Amino acid sequence: MAEPKDAAEATIRANAALKARLPADDGSDFELARRGFIATIPNGRILGEGGRVCWDMSSFAFEDTEDCPPTVNPSLWRQARLNSLHGLYEVTPGVYQVRNFDISNITFIETDEGLIVIDPLTSAECAAAAIALYRQHRGERPVKAVIYTHSHVDHYGGVRGVLSDADIAAGMRIIAPEGFLKEAVSENVLAGNAMGRRATYMYGSILPRGPKGHVDSGLGKTVSLGSVSLVPPTESVSESGTRLTIDGVEIEFQVTPGTEAPAEMNFFFPKYGALCMAENCTCHLHNLYTPRGAQVRDAKAWSFYIDEAKALFAPRAKVLFASHHWPRWGPDAAADFLTKQRDLYKYVHDQSLRLANHGLNATEIAEELALPPTLASEWHARDYYGTLNHNAKAVYQRYLGWFDGNPANLHTLPPVEAGKRYVEAIGGADALLAKARLAYDAGEYRWVAELVNHLVFADPANMDARNLQADALEQMGYQAESGPWRAFYLTGAMELRNPRPPMVAPRQGAAGQIRDLPADELLDSLSVRLNGDRCGARTFAIDLTFSDTGERFGVTVENAVLHHRAGVVADGATPVILTRAVLVQLVLRETTLDAAVQAGTARITDAVEFGDFIGLLDQFDFWFEIIAP
Repeated sequence: MAEPKDAAEATIRANAALKARLPADDGSDFELARRGFIATIPNGRILGEGGRVCWDMSSFAFEDTEDCPPTVNPSLWRQARLNSLHGLYEVTPGVYQVRNFDISNITFIETDEGLIVIDPLTSAECAAAAIALYRQHRGERPVKAVIYTHSHVDHYGGVRGVLSDADIAAGMRIIAPEGFLKEAVSENVLAGNAMGRRATYMYGSILPRGPKGHVDSGLGKTVSLGSVSLVPPTESVSESGTRLTIDGVEIEFQVTPGTEAPAEMNFFFPKYGALCMAENCTCHLHNLYTPRGAQVRDAKAWSFYIDEAKALFAPRAKVLFASHHWPRWGPDAAADFLTKQRDLYKYVHDQSLRLANHGLNATEIAEELALPPTLASEWHARDYYGTLNHNAKAVYQRYLGWFDGNPANLHTLPPVEAGKRYVEAIGGADALLAKARLAYDAGEYRWVAELVNHLVFADPANMDARNLQADALEQMGYQAESGPWRAFYLTGAMELRNPRPPMVAPRQGAAGQIRDLPADELLDSLSVRLNGDRCGARTFAIDLTFSDTGERFGVTVENAVLHHRAGVVADGATPVILTRAVLVQLVLRETTLDAAVQAGTARITDAVEFGDFIGLLDQFDFWFEIIAP
């Protein structure tokens, strides 16, 4: 595998200049991040089945020094060191967090006889290790309820690490904001393959740990690599002001739709004076648009709900904590933090639209927008995760869409065709590379990346082009303050230098979440797998019964579109009886229809018809190309 290179002189100068502009650091964030520390596990290392490493904080031991390597942005280095602090912490008596056992925090609220678990991380192995550490120091309290603050996978995917199958079957209270399941399925199932692949870029999950590789994601270290599942909530909170009592502990809820997630909520524990701000307020500028791909978020609504939370809870807040990073103690500190986070998102919203109304397009706005001095001086307003640049573009997109109004951009050529024509217009591959090398030597890495990208798409086998593109992206990664920007650049460079060999069969991603979907959502997810081109004018009518739940659906295909309706079956439909698990196995090609029929797990009167239907469902290749065609 081709090795990463050193920082170029232009990068060293750029990082030095950035360091000179950073706010003064009085060490208070490190004091807050360390406050209440109780214990951790050796090396922060968590193993899964067969000894598989799910999490390992020792791989970030190189961050133990304040001396920032030349290959890392000095501001990101500071955030990385803060996010390297891991273990069990007391937030306030009765409220405990395990931090940096995953990209998110898991929080334990002590009740009369047990625990409320908030946000059980991404994977079961990490959640299990976190609750074991809590119990080692606080006693064997049983889980009384789980709360999902919002619909992102790092806040629910590890729930099976804190609950057993028996707990779930017995109806353990799992509380989430209204719309949680719909939004979780939308992101992680309907668009899950594309988003999951892009997430490998965003979180640096295939990069080596080190000063020339992955150092931090800004929001946390990175995403854990354990078992992910989706267990639906049993209760939804739909209105602000809702109060629930769980084993003697009252909770006041504030519903915040359209903020950091489409379905999200903040809440307050009067008994402890503890305010949970979910992921709506964290120690950086968050994403209005996440580079892994998702719906653009509403910066105006985000700001409004932070302001509402300040009015509802800040005067009573002895401590403010969140689903990432470290808390703030005292009502004054909570109010100040909420005020500045509120104004951060409103400023990006208002000023982006001001410039749009002057006629600037998204790219022009992103180049011009800068924070006012009062916000720019705050560490928690910096670009560690979201960036001012791509958030300004997100505001433009939310209001005006992807099209900038210039008719030349209304129907552009696709990347491969455009690449070939640019290369030809410049005078061929050698001429383009010569110009790009001059720009690289001048430290014009953004221009190199844009220029050479055309040659890579015109001729992906041209290793001179791939290597020069990689060199430029690498230097941009070394300069990036945003953890995701760094990870995108460095992952792109790695894949350019080390092309992944093609495979005969699709390399499918994890299927943990689809296995736990309710029947309705499972069938809905199949509609985006139906290959319309291959289906053509064919029609299907299936009378589908799930033998494990007794649910019956009419599944039809016409006009190359799949529909399903509960209890409504077309005349003459093909009867099919099987479990949800078997349907998932058929879709993922983990079993065959013949094998299922012979095993007695599927009963079908017309196996040919149903087999043809299953055959029209695509398998998604997780490792599709991003940096090349």
